[in-house]
Amino acid sequence: MSTPYCLLFDSDGTLVDSEILLAQVMAETLPRFGLPFTAEQYMAEFRGVRFLTIVLELESRHVTLDATQRQQLEDRMRERMEARMRAELQAIAGIPEALAALAHHPKAVVSNGPERKIRCAMESADLAAHFGDNLFSAYSLGVWKPDPDLYRQAAAAMGHSPERCVVIDDADVGVMAGLEAGMQVIHLNHFPEREATPPGAIAIHHARELPAAIARLGTAA
Repeated sequence: MSTPYCLLFDSDGTLVDSEILLAQVMAETLPRFGLPFTAEQYMAEFRGVRFLTIVLELESRHVTLDATQRQQLEDRMRERMEARMRAELQAIAGIPEALAALAHHPKAVVSNGPERKIRCAMESADLAAHFGDNLFSAYSLGVWKPDPDLYRQAAAAMGHSPERCVVIDDADVGVMAGLEAGMQVIHLNHFPEREATPPGAIAIHHARELPAAIARLGTAA
């Protein structure tokens, strides 16, 4: 029997239902700094994208902030987001059961968010026991999705080659990063009516489908 795949999970929208919270917090915070923004805009245009990238894009459309203002903006957003997560965050439907079924696989969280946010999310949604300290933040590693090196560095730290890793991600930036990293990729596509799964990735539409999808990968291998 072959060694189980190493599973590399995105956080927001994949493990935890945080994206609408983040969209709401950004819609409350960004306009106070002169950057018009709506929750709908985040969901339609910026899901999974690095926060600084979003801010710089909005600045190009509206008003330029200086470095101090950008830091104040991010600090305020992070503070509000952490409070919302601790009070309201839940796991994506089906994820706790899927993780339990996949207990024999090594697992990590690989996110474009700061490590503090990842840890808060796992604790708030009662998922921390599945991952321990296997939390890989773009802020800590200095590389953000869609750059495939974020997933490559996480795989190396976990002691697995790219071809023995499976990326599970809901956003296009993460799916593309996993494919370019040379990994198997499962796209948890919550919006199949308007989002296409990139060629080379496997589409599922509910987390309960995840154990069977990974089992099929093992059979094919």
